[in-house]
Amino acid sequence: MSMVNLKINNMDVQVPAGTTILEAASSLNLKIPTLCYLKDINAIGACRICVVEIKGVKNLAASCVYPVAEGMEISINSERVLKSRKTNLELVLSTHNRRCLSCVRSGECELQELCKDYGIENETVFAGHNFEEIYDESAKHMVRDNSRCIVCRRCVAVCSKNQAVSVIGANERGFKTHIGCAFGAGLGEVECIGCGQCINVCPVGAIYEKDETDKVWAALHNPTKHVVVQTAPSIRTALGEEFGMPIGTNVQGKMAAALRRIGFKHIFDTDVAADFTIMEEASEFIERFTAGGTLPLITSCSPGWVEYCERFYPEFIPNLSSCKSPQQMLGALIKTYYAKQKGIDPKDIYMVTVMPCTAKKYEVARTEGNAVEGIFDCDVSITTREFARMIKRAGIDFVNLPEESFDNPFGESSGAGDIFGRSGGVMEAALRTASEWISGKPLEKLEFEEIRGIKGIKEATYKVGDHEVKVAVVAGLANASQVLEDIKAGKRDYHFIEIMGCLGGCVNGGGQPIQTARTRAMVDVPGLRASVLNNQDKVKKLRLSHESPIVKQVYADYLGEPGKGKAHDILHTHYTKKERF
Repeated sequence: MSMVNLKINNMDVQVPAGTTILEAASSLNLKIPTLCYLKDINAIGACRICVVEIKGVKNLAASCVYPVAEGMEISINSERVLKSRKTNLELVLSTHNRRCLSCVRSGECELQELCKDYGIENETVFAGHNFEEIYDESAKHMVRDNSRCIVCRRCVAVCSKNQAVSVIGANERGFKTHIGCAFGAGLGEVECIGCGQCINVCPVGAIYEKDETDKVWAALHNPTKHVVVQTAPSIRTALGEEFGMPIGTNVQGKMAAALRRIGFKHIFDTDVAADFTIMEEASEFIERFTAGGTLPLITSCSPGWVEYCERFYPEFIPNLSSCKSPQQMLGALIKTYYAKQKGIDPKDIYMVTVMPCTAKKYEVARTEGNAVEGIFDCDVSITTREFARMIKRAGIDFVNLPEESFDNPFGESSGAGDIFGRSGGVMEAALRTASEWISGKPLEKLEFEEIRGIKGIKEATYKVGDHEVKVAVVAGLANASQVLEDIKAGKRDYHFIEIMGCLGGCVNGGGQPIQTARTRAMVDVPGLRASVLNNQDKVKKLRLSHESPIVKQVYADYLGEPGKGKAHDILHTHYTKKERF
């Protein structure tokens, strides 16, 4: 690899040829501010906040797209550079809704932080065109407010490059340029699959999830409602970030303590429902694999992926597992088994879910397969961010909370249930159980290393009993599209596929705490969060779903045999082809 020598702020640095000035500066721990830049996704030099001065070059250069050259001398904070950045920020503000106190991103806004750094007041010296405050609330999961948009195009890039959905883009020209759907349609009218990745990359408050915490507070204050809550595996991996704790901190105990102080009747762990999912999904796979059923079997835990399949690849609907997601399974068990045990009418139970995924807001409203006729399995789903806002509103000192536990009967999961929240976790958990069931022997090693990690497409072949099972783990819908197209073309062949809608899996879901573009560029955020789940699995004595005492008890007392009878009626669903816009 050829290397290039240059100076940045009079400091010598050597970097590989092709490195951008922005990347070279980072190697010296120098921070060049950015606004539109997003590593590996959006490097277009549009905002002009990252400009630098190069000796001998007349114009300032956008460092995110400008490659280094031998002998180059660069200043990243000369008088000319600082003046230019301040002017560009003032120009951005001239068209921006500056009512920051009412903005969901106030205090966590990249534009706000830059304005503070560069001493820019609320009133800019420029009078620009201001967008009308038109809210697009047509989608179930999120709101778009173009009066706060800075047209950085990060959302456009992630929707296209990572998710292969491409339902938003830049419309019109000049001052009238705005981000929106084709022909002025709302997000609820197009093929938006609800993943929320656009929210995670927006530097300001132009896109945000629909806050449904008022519904939760209303239920908690209603004496006729029995309000219970469940939390997904990946909530404990990220919630602490909302309170200044390091990325990769496990806050499971504090999370349970916070929920108890907010006032929920019982606090349950969605990881337990993941164990039930494995019982059903492993049974379904073995049935299809041994009896000549439709293969490959494709997981159905990710509602963003399910929506994508129903809209973009309906020919693969027969391949989808009929298992409900863990969220829906636990809701169904709460309103059947738990209701019966407690002597409560299911209509009086209010099931709240705390999820890393904005698409879960859509999933709770699906009418397919509800366990009790006329009653939804779950009533409302809030994101990690919404949960954090509830904790703050309740005046809870989260960082100093004691460690507390979930409630039984759905409070103790296996390690297999824990790893559901990261890419490869569903597949690994299913293989642990399916392997032991098929072979009739305990596994010597429970870790399936080949399908771990954050790589978008992972493949492996495993010996299961006397059979070879070819599997794939896919994260991000652009990768899913590639795999499905290759299957259709005969280029790939599998028996079992895990697909998650977001890169890295649920730990990187659209409802998780938002990290800045710089943090995302410098730190493996999904990897650190995933390590929490891997470590939790590693130290547990119970690491197999089918060995869970809770699972065994509920099947023996209520559900019967996995995949059949009552278990199938309560824990399975179906899917429907949906029209394209």
